[in-house]
Amino acid sequence: MSTELVPVGQHQAHRRVWRRLVQTARLCCGIPDYDNYVRHVLENHPDRTPMDYPTFFRERQEARYGGKNGGRCC
Repeated sequence: MSTELVPVGQHQAHRRVWRRLVQTARLCCGIPDYDNYVRHVLENHPDRTPMDYPTFFRERQEARYGGKNGGRCC
């Protein structure tokens, strides 16, 4: 096992790739990206306060699966 340190630029590149892979996996499973949502609200809607994560997740699940009345069992 090597004890060499990874250069900062390379470490940042790995982190960016990792974040993209995690984001892609979440979107494939239907889990929306909360960080992108918060960034969008702060940049484009400064008059609004972003939802907290549990509220955001619940709202996205209801939008996807139809909420209480339109949900399916399978």
